[in-house]
Amino acid sequence: MGETKWLTEDEQRAWRGFLLASRLVLDQLSRELSQSHDLSLTDYGILVRLSEEPERRLRMTELAASSGLSKSRLSHQMNRLEARGLTSRSTCPDDARGTFAELTDSGYDVLSQAAHVHVEGVRAHLLSFLRPDQVADMGKWTEQIVRHLDRDGRSGPLLPASGF
Repeated sequence: MGETKWLTEDEQRAWRGFLLASRLVLDQLSRELSQSHDLSLTDYGILVRLSEEPERRLRMTELAASSGLSKSRLSHQMNRLEARGLTSRSTCPDDARGTFAELTDSGYDVLSQAAHVHVEGVRAHLLSFLRPDQVADMGKWTEQIVRHLDRDGRSGPLLPASGF
């Protein structure tokens, strides 16, 4: 094993700040969605992803990959969302082994309401601390990281079709 190039003081500050800021922002956004609409941030992400599809449905395997979830974690989340009538599952007509996850009309209504809370939270807890050029830079460096780590391209586009 070669010699480790340790992080500089600036790199260490950036790394630790990124970890803590990410955790705090995500926890706050999740709390706000939970309090206002009884949704976790993961639930919200699933509903958003389904809303972006033309028929508001996606194969479970594709939804898991594009949501960054394992198949079992997605199945657990879908059980919760289905119990509330926000999503449903159906068999793929061309592949009996495949299953579609579908966003119900009720799920779309809840998402439409929760989106206001989420977007206000993203602005209040993250974007309001950045200048427009910093927001643009953040978009660039996060895309670079996603491209580097998501070699299969499973995460899907970073720019959504909707404003959610």
